[in-house]
This record gives sequence, structure tokens and C-alpha cells, in this order.
Amino acid sequence: MLDNKQGAAQFLRFCLVGGMNTAVDFAAFFLLHFLGVPYTAAQVLSYSCGTANSFFFNRKWTFGLTHGVNMPEVVKFLAVNGASLLCSFGLLFFLYDMYQYNLWISKLAATGFGVVVNYIGSRLWVFTQKEQIRSELE
Repeated sequence: MLDNKQGAAQFLRFCLVGGMNTAVDFAAFFLLHFLGVPYTAAQVLSYSCGTANSFFFNRKWTFGLTHGVNMPEVVKFLAVNGASLLCSFGLLFFLYDMYQYNLWISKLAATGFGVVVNYIGSRLWVFTQKEQIRSELE
């Protein structure tokens, strides 16, 4: 188990990677929106761009896994990111369509909520040390 200092450092690395992913996500989202792509499709495409980057940076740098990538890990990663996407998409729809908040504010709120869902799932289920230990024993 991580102590508070290690946990804080890990969460900081997760947030830094997330910052890079968010920059890619926002840039792609608003470029696609500017080009006339409906915001729903733009959300899925832009989120997917950040997700690919997230897997590799978080796996190696944030959670320090050194074993080879395995299929259960990829499936769990995709499940957590799918859940995060659904949560962020739902909140974006709720804030922007239902309550007519500004698109930037709606996107920012949806992204923040997605970060929380994603970190909890990644930390507790996807990138666990037990997977690394099991791989090293094989």
C-alpha cells in the first residue's frame, strides 16, 4: 500500500499526464467543433485521442509498471475509460444541453469529473502492483 507521500506523488503524476491528455482532448474537441462536427462525435473522438496517450504514460510513469502489457490490463483500462467517457459525456449533455451552460465551462466540469472516475479505477483496478508481481513470478 502507498503511504501518503507516495500516494500524493502518484496522484500528481496522474494529474500531469492527465493535463497532457486534457490539452490533446480540448484541442481536438474544439477543432472538430469548429469544423462543424457535432459536439457528441467531437467528444468521443477527442476523448479517444487522450486515452491512447494515457495508457502508456500512466502505466509506466504514474504507476511504475514494468511487466509487459497483458490483455486483462488493456480490457480493464478500456472499461475504466469507457465508464469515464460515459460519465463525462453525460455531465456534458446535462450541463450544456439541459441547463445551457457555456460549452467551455460544461466541458471543463465534465473533464474534472472524468479525472476522478479515471484515477480511482486506474489506481484500484487497472494498474495494480499485484499484476506486476504476478507477471514477475511467471
